[in-house]
Amino acid sequence: MAKKFCFETVATDKKARVGKLVTPHGEVETPVFLPVGTQASIKSLDRRDLEDMGETEPQMILANTYHLYLRPGADTVAKMGGLHKFMNWDRPILTDSGGFQVFSLGFGIEHQVGKMVDLFSKSMVLGEAVAVDPKELVVRTKLCKIEEDGPTFQSHIDGSVHFFPPEISVETQEKLGADFIVALDECTSPLHDYDYTKTSMERSHRWEVRSLKAAKQRNMFGVIQGGPFEDLRVKSAKFVSENDFFGIGIGGALVSKEKMREILDWIYPHLSPQKPRHLLGIGTIDDIFTGVERGVDIFDCVHPTRIARMGWLLTKTKNFTLDLNKVAYRLDSGPIEEGCGCYTCQHYTRAYLHHLFRARELLAYRLATIHNVYFMMSLMKDIRRAIAEKRFAKLKENWLKLMQS
Repeated sequence: MAKKFCFETVATDKKARVGKLVTPHGEVETPVFLPVGTQASIKSLDRRDLEDMGETEPQMILANTYHLYLRPGADTVAKMGGLHKFMNWDRPILTDSGGFQVFSLGFGIEHQVGKMVDLFSKSMVLGEAVAVDPKELVVRTKLCKIEEDGPTFQSHIDGSVHFFPPEISVETQEKLGADFIVALDECTSPLHDYDYTKTSMERSHRWEVRSLKAAKQRNMFGVIQGGPFEDLRVKSAKFVSENDFFGIGIGGALVSKEKMREILDWIYPHLSPQKPRHLLGIGTIDDIFTGVERGVDIFDCVHPTRIARMGWLLTKTKNFTLDLNKVAYRLDSGPIEEGCGCYTCQHYTRAYLHHLFRARELLAYRLATIHNVYFMMSLMKDIRRAIAEKRFAKLKENWLKLMQS
């Protein structure tokens, strides 16, 4: 078992790269997608479901510090031997800082925005960008207050109030026992103006320095902020690259897919090539190709597992989704996708899954999630192979043609 953290690039195709992350719980090939285990669980799946995926078994997962801090509590997890033993998972784990949840409880609620602007609508689930007119926003009560010492938030579970400075974020993540942790930052809203975004970014940098000082080992990702402003993004990219972070997180609520591409282009020249890069909270298929093409190594997103529970299955078709709730599939004897090697496609029909979703049977969630996770892992494997064989651009072209077909 590896006893240190390191990262190396093993193949490149222009800016896209294949890398190897070494952790105490094994090696991870990048580019990699991390299924999200919000509360120490990839919803509806257990370890056996993941192991049965064979060569496409997830290499690393992400767990949410905010949720585990509130329930069951980091002390409880630590007493149970850490997240790996607690959830019976022996591969690497990355925990986030809780910063995005702090944002979503604060300005995310006030501005009604998420990663791609619209936090509360179906459009965010589908990964589409939606223009929001600030004049049309409904006023919502913020559950978080941001101050220099740190954020104070109100629990969404019981209303209790918690002060959550960088030091507590780091302490919580280390008690959870994650292989990689993330420095606490403030995720600004795309509706914030330049002055607030600059103030927030500078405060985030101070929080990230405090996070580094509080950490016991060198396994932390710093986070680039700066909103949609080029000079701020460049400044933040230099800050994270030049400080003693193991990896580089690319954060912030994004205005649109187009702006995300711009931001990645702005910061690329200023990113240390020796450090892995994680595009936080992004993971739709077109966004993954956008990121990989611009040197991103790690992705995470609830998208594949969330849409699975809604009956939307990932396929190589238009928009990459098949809605099994539709009556058209009531008598369809085919698998979700021909040629798919996942357990669900090998054993069940579209008609059966259509029935399960219509009847609201719990098995529907498990079978659909197995397929969507397998689909994402297979995609990342294909991307790694294409980069190594210098044909990433062609692979991207073929996939995006499918999206439009």
